[in-house]
Amino acid sequence: MCGRFTLNSNLDALQLRFGFEARDLDYRPRYNIAPTQPVLAVVNDGGRRAEFMRWGLIPFWAKDQKIGSRMINAVGETAASKPAFRAAFKKRRCLVLADGFFEWRKEGKEKIPTYIFLKSGQPFAMAGLWETWKNPEGELVRSCTIVTTQPNEFMAPIHNRMPVILSQETEALWLDPITEEASTLNPLLIPSPPEELDSYVVSSLVNSFKNSGPECIVPV
Repeated sequence: MCGRFTLNSNLDALQLRFGFEARDLDYRPRYNIAPTQPVLAVVNDGGRRAEFMRWGLIPFWAKDQKIGSRMINAVGETAASKPAFRAAFKKRRCLVLADGFFEWRKEGKEKIPTYIFLKSGQPFAMAGLWETWKNPEGELVRSCTIVTTQPNEFMAPIHNRMPVILSQETEALWLDPITEEASTLNPLLIPSPPEELDSYVVSSLVNSFKNSGPECIVPV
């Protein structure tokens, strides 16, 4: 799964890399993004646009937003058919921007927090799905989930799932509002090349979402 990640790249660099508009976006670097918090997502509604969404997809038919805390990830192998995700898979796909993510590697009874990132040091886009939900007060809440896949050779010793990291070439197809067929989209939901990834162990500070400063990504 993907349960914590970072996004601390410069906003201008993100706009240049992912080609989005960001009007009145209250952006700041973040080093320990946790479920139910706002995440920066890029959608295509005639042009690429970035906005903050609540992490943890709330289906439009949900009675309570708490369901979103259980839907921070969508299993790529079943996302096209699962009731909570299938409408979004067809119509509402997004890029969730990051420059690294955390996983906890098991060593005996210990869980070792590990930071994973691209060797290039560049930010990347994780495949996401989003929905709009109306709360009892009539307010609209935009929320999203991160699609996961089987681990590649690099990730397998760390965790049994990993986020789908899209390439610059596949990002456009994932965002294409005309494309709806699972037969076209499912082939995108594959592990990234293992040689592109790197990692190091970080401190247990990252275990608590209350710790959100740059010390969360300092190597141990």
